[in-house]
Amino acid sequence: MKKNSKPSGFSTRAIHAGQEPDLETGAVSPPIYPTSTYVQQAIGKNKGYEYARVSNPTRTRLEKNLAALEGGIASRVFASGMAAINAITTMYKSGDHVVCGNNLYGGTPRLFTQVLAGHGIEFAYVDTSGVEGVKNVERALRKNTRMVFVETPTNPLMALSDIQAIARVCHRRSTAELVVDNTFMSPYFQQPLALGADMVVHSTTKFLNGHSDGLGGVVVCTKPEQIEQLSFVQKAAGAILSPFECWLILRGVKTLAVRMEQHDSSGRIVAKFLAGHKKVKRVFYPGLPDHPQYALAKRQMSGFGSMISFEAGSLSNANKMLKKVRICSLAESLGGVETLISHPATMTHAAVGKKGRKEIGITDGMVRISVGIENVEDIIADLDQALHAI
Repeated sequence: MKKNSKPSGFSTRAIHAGQEPDLETGAVSPPIYPTSTYVQQAIGKNKGYEYARVSNPTRTRLEKNLAALEGGIASRVFASGMAAINAITTMYKSGDHVVCGNNLYGGTPRLFTQVLAGHGIEFAYVDTSGVEGVKNVERALRKNTRMVFVETPTNPLMALSDIQAIARVCHRRSTAELVVDNTFMSPYFQQPLALGADMVVHSTTKFLNGHSDGLGGVVVCTKPEQIEQLSFVQKAAGAILSPFECWLILRGVKTLAVRMEQHDSSGRIVAKFLAGHKKVKRVFYPGLPDHPQYALAKRQMSGFGSMISFEAGSLSNANKMLKKVRICSLAESLGGVETLISHPATMTHAAVGKKGRKEIGITDGMVRISVGIENVEDIIADLDQALHAI
């Protein structure tokens, strides 16, 4: 690759953007910089780094890499996905209005409703999925709406929002920016910024890291003022990502394309298996033709991914099944190389409350799977034997 050339292919960007060999030693894998401070040449003169809370060379590499993958002008990383979402909300003030999808990861409405609403930011929750979802967003917008926040696909119901259509609605109101949580699809299968979104957020803990061994979050931006604010928040609030965590994500991202291809391939097979299983009442997966937004999924995403939810029928059935899994690990989180299986009502969405879960359709019998990259025949055999416990 020429020194000044810009890589265009996704896998090439994943491996090379921000990940150039170390200039001093030629090391193909750039070193981790665990330093807390930097020697300055003189008063007011430094080599671009002065204190690790403000910036770090390993963090700089990761931020360049993730911005390149999402097609943004720059990105800023934080200590967790929730810290990244919280950093976005510092752009708003008391009296501002935010429109949110009504089916988000449980920690997001917990932050919005139980923390930020107490500081005067008002949140409205609407169903943003499908054609009607675009209309719901438009009806919810006000003169003081500053952000529309959507997850697509949603966690755990796998409902899709039309990013391009919602972006058009937002941009007719110059004050409303569209922020998309792209964690479930990763930038490999979905590019919200190319569809008109203003910012993209990820829990890097999930597919970007890919190995269930580190927490993190990122915001990818389209405007200099967004980056300026997020850089200030890194410095002022300090919820930064450590150099080692940055390195783990840089390492994980190198294999993102091949991992996502396997996740997607196995996800489709497992979803089809579950859809035909007599003990399964319903399957939620955008790659199944009977999914309400199947046509949107094919248009908006380049793959269907590995996140699947299904209905076991009752809490008792879900509990019996989850006690029997052996290869699938009963655990929170997702996006790792191993298959993780969870119970949204008591795990990821416990904070939403029984009434809130009922309103959006999360039942006590719902089970969510993050299909890993093990042999798919082994995953299916494990799910089959566990389902026969019902």
